[in-house]
Amino acid sequence: MIGNSRLHWALFVDNDLNSAWDTAHLSEFDMQRLAKTNTLPLSPSSSRPIFLSSNFPMTLVLASVVPNQTKLWQTYPNARLITLNHIPVKGMYRTLGIDRALALYGAGKTYGFPILVIDAGTAVTFTGIDANKRLVGGAILPGLSLQFTSLGQNTGQLPLLETNVITALPPRFAINTNEAIQSGIIYSLLAGIKDFIDNWLSLFPESKIAITGGDSNLLKTHLQTQFPELEEKLVLEKNLIFWGMREIFMVNRQ
Repeated sequence: MIGNSRLHWALFVDNDLNSAWDTAHLSEFDMQRLAKTNTLPLSPSSSRPIFLSSNFPMTLVLASVVPNQTKLWQTYPNARLITLNHIPVKGMYRTLGIDRALALYGAGKTYGFPILVIDAGTAVTFTGIDANKRLVGGAILPGLSLQFTSLGQNTGQLPLLETNVITALPPRFAINTNEAIQSGIIYSLLAGIKDFIDNWLSLFPESKIAITGGDSNLLKTHLQTQFPELEEKLVLEKNLIFWGMREIFMVNRQ
């Protein structure tokens, strides 16, 4: 999955997830170097290259929200691109992000329809689907890191903080600048998420709420701290996009 800030990888063996990892976007030079040996970028824990070759029945399945990276990866042998047209969700609009659509379909196939997916990445997105696999809709807002960056880079006096400073919930009414920034961002974000969840559950009371993305652990932990009544509804799964890609690939593999 080619995301806005990183490449997200998953290796499936016999339809089971073997491993998942992230890498930075690659330059055209690095892509050409890897393509010559038909290998993929290594995960930090890998001890040997992952090869794509005619002697090994490996398929590189792609989905992307970054067009220039898409073109580079499509030059790989045995590469297959997933687009919105491949995803059997009714009522999708043309500009819906492929990452949102795949995570939504993967969540529904895993936990059942209807379902609401909260993706806590560069942006925080809400995407819902009903029992008939029809898109209900969603929303998009800046993620934690974007909010910290916006304050740090667009003000003269405020420091640039990172999401890893929020190891625990800060005092709501802080008495120093760093904690005041943390408080304003995290409590507002948690309250906003809770409001979306409450509205969704008023429409679909039996629905699960799936949380995915890079900040999913942090948000799920603090949501459950602030709103313990949500614990039974929330499921954390960082690989929802890959579950969706697997489902689409299995149907369209021929």
